[in-house]
Amino acid sequence: MKIPETMRAVAMDRYGPPSVLSLRSLPVPVPSATEVLIAVHTAGVGGWDASMRKGPSESEERFPKILGTDGSGTIVAIGSRVKRLNIGDRVFGYIYDNPKGGFYAQYVAIPAVNVAPLPEGYDLRESGAAAVTSLTALQGVDDALELKRGESILIHGASGAVGHLALQFAKARGARVLATASGRDGVAFVRPLGADLVIDGKRDDIEAVARAFAPDGIDAVLAFVGGPSLTRCLSTLRRGGRAAHPNGISPVPRERRGLTITAYDAEPGIRELQRLDRAWRACGLQIPIAKTYELANARRAHERLAKGHILGKVVLAVT
Repeated sequence: MKIPETMRAVAMDRYGPPSVLSLRSLPVPVPSATEVLIAVHTAGVGGWDASMRKGPSESEERFPKILGTDGSGTIVAIGSRVKRLNIGDRVFGYIYDNPKGGFYAQYVAIPAVNVAPLPEGYDLRESGAAAVTSLTALQGVDDALELKRGESILIHGASGAVGHLALQFAKARGARVLATASGRDGVAFVRPLGADLVIDGKRDDIEAVARAFAPDGIDAVLAFVGGPSLTRCLSTLRRGGRAAHPNGISPVPRERRGLTITAYDAEPGIRELQRLDRAWRACGLQIPIAKTYELANARRAHERLAKGHILGKVVLAVT
């Protein structure tokens, strides 16, 4: 296909509220020797994007800045050193704070190591919605916690964008899962995903429920929500238990004697994405879409994100 010189993209010229986002015409990025150019189909919208919009990030900013940490689409050009992927491949990918711009655009240039073919049985919309969230969920379960069959785990914030995926991976590992959700609708959203027990983290007594669920103490906590409720969750751990959370939750839990608390970031790469592919297929991962917005309405998507209590993932339909 002929690649145009310009593209439609949602970008910003300064940090700020959702109103800084606007649709404009910008140059199509040129992939380097180790990158691929993707015609974007779906872009995920999440807290990472909102954080970058509010700024500043650790990197040197170049405006206009195109947001979009993850998404999916079709490869339309490849760098000279890319051997694993081909033009025409339908792929999904994840990169944080890409200097060439993110997925809120018709085209994105991204390192080939951050891209993988769609998992078998999943379409572009589902794959674009869950690249970063499912990688964060899987690496929390497998790498930060090293969860084992038969262990008990409390997933705190299981109705959130990452938590409901972590729940499914934990069950696939053979763990007993106690999940906290937000509100009655959050409990109803989480329950069909396979947790052994789901409670309302805002109303129910987490500690009392956990004692009944695991009388000797919970083996592991994977948290996607901070604050006093997380403190109560940590109190349910047995001595020698472990907890993990992605960087970015606030406030960060304090260290406790007898407990291991690990903060982590999702790390993309060829092996990581291949492992993610296997994990999706092994558990038949369900990827609920909460709301789809057109690319031109990215501002509205961020306004919805700011309201919170989203069950599933918000996405942008780019193509």
